[in-house]
Amino acid sequence: MAVITVLRMGDARLWEVSKPVTKFDSPELHSLLHDMRDTMQAMNGAGLAAPQIGVGLRVVIFGVQSNSRYPDADSVPETVLINPVITAVNDLTDEAWEGCLSVPGLRGVVERYSHIRYQGYDEYGALIDRTVSGFHARVVQHECDHLDGILYPMRIQDMTQFGYTAELFPDADIQDD
Repeated sequence: MAVITVLRMGDARLWEVSKPVTKFDSPELHSLLHDMRDTMQAMNGAGLAAPQIGVGLRVVIFGVQSNSRYPDADSVPETVLINPVITAVNDLTDEAWEGCLSVPGLRGVVERYSHIRYQGYDEYGALIDRTVSGFHARVVQHECDHLDGILYPMRIQDMTQFGYTAELFPDADIQDD
């Protein structure tokens, strides 16, 4: 299929709330997912939401085996998640650095729930129901925020913990385009 240009922060389409998918296992959905996978792989991302490529549907993909943008991250299984619902398992949170393909070259510390349950569907309409923690939980929350028009800088509480990757981590080998 194709690598699609990722919208960057400032594009008004990123602030919109996405619409639910109503038809699964369709050629259009499979084509969208193929483009999203190609784009995420080309950009070396941990995840991608459909709104980031200009498609206002409640579709995210994510998965990490090894990634130079997140060198210390645990692996996350490759997942297609459609019409997701996230529920915090408890009130525990943690803070960690995040980046985003729509906010290239920057990182910020964001507080997220440490342990979540997420539910939704795969591209064939099969139910997904997982309880996860750590980096996996962070990636899911980050990607699903895009479906509600939220970019991670909107969640930063301390702006001294937000800046260009090269300035924040001058000695690290973190690749952030």
